[in-house]
Amino acid sequence: MSDYTYPSIFFSYFLFFLLAVGAAYFFFRSLKDGYMGPHSEDPKYRMLEDDPADVDLEHTGAHAPRR
Repeated sequence: MSDYTYPSIFFSYFLFFLLAVGAAYFFFRSLKDGYMGPHSEDPKYRMLEDDPADVDLEHTGAHAPRR
């Protein structure tokens, strides 16, 4: 009978190392691309703002035609 403890431990540490390296890679890449800068949340606020044309249609109950 053989002991399978060491291969499973080595595999789990290798998998953890791979996931940690991948997370660090994408973290530093996002810093380089400017996703965590002072204006990083501007797209969220732009998305939540209503367009001026849509505000008028909300009161009448009509909906804008789809393009």
